[in-house]
Amino acid sequence: MKEKQLSIGFIGTGIMGKSMVSHLLKAKYKVYIYNRSKEKALELIEKGAGWCNTPREVAENADLIITMVGYPHDVEEVYFSSEGLLSHAKKNAILIDMTTSTPTLAEKIYHSAKDKGLKALDAPVSGGDIGAKNGTLTIMVGGDQEVFEEVTPIFSCFGHNVVYQGKAGAGQHTKMCNQIAIATNMIGVSEALVYAKKAGLNPENVLKSISAGAAGSFSLSNLAPRMLINDYSPGFFIKHFIKDMGIALAEAEKINLQLPGLELAKKIYDQLAENGEENSGTQAIIKYWE
Repeated sequence: MKEKQLSIGFIGTGIMGKSMVSHLLKAKYKVYIYNRSKEKALELIEKGAGWCNTPREVAENADLIITMVGYPHDVEEVYFSSEGLLSHAKKNAILIDMTTSTPTLAEKIYHSAKDKGLKALDAPVSGGDIGAKNGTLTIMVGGDQEVFEEVTPIFSCFGHNVVYQGKAGAGQHTKMCNQIAIATNMIGVSEALVYAKKAGLNPENVLKSISAGAAGSFSLSNLAPRMLINDYSPGFFIKHFIKDMGIALAEAEKINLQLPGLELAKKIYDQLAENGEENSGTQAIIKYWE
């Protein structure tokens, strides 16, 4: 079957999902969408996406279904409820969960799908709203390699760095590595800017120097400028980052690994959430020092 003949389902048209669906529509795929709030999907419907009232309706229409929802319990509901994907997907359909979720749940979906004659991948992403809009997301994939190769053309619509990581759950484990690296990096970025201000430097000029040097990172180049103009709009919600850090810490505990840097970052973000910043972007971490 040629990829362009595939009908694609997409569940979760939030900040990132909205842009990802837009790229699929530009590539001339037929896309069926579902979101808890239809209002947030109206722009995509106007662009040609087919609206579905339930995940079941998506499953009955699509050959390949992508999910990008908030939390593991949302993933569980979308896949395992009586009206969920596993009960109503077409035979040989491909299910791809791109939510950042737990490796254990990814393995559960994989085995349940296989028992029903379905295929499943876990494929969390990194790159935030910027990567989603630009179609440059990093995608980390777990599952059967032949299924990964089959859907690579789909991933290429919104991702540039698409890497097969291994068996089911490997994509989610890789995303935990990503989030661990970001968590402590966000502390470093914030402390560098606070230091620059306290030392009487021009923070914009400081960024010009250090962003291009050994300290360079996505956060320094893309989120630090937002910090300087007090732009805390979410490219990635603090509440979702806290969820991810919690998953990573739980997985680390299972393998008897201590992650003091991650523990500190979660403590800071927990405090920000308690102060009402849970729906701000992760760059709002700088408010901890202010």
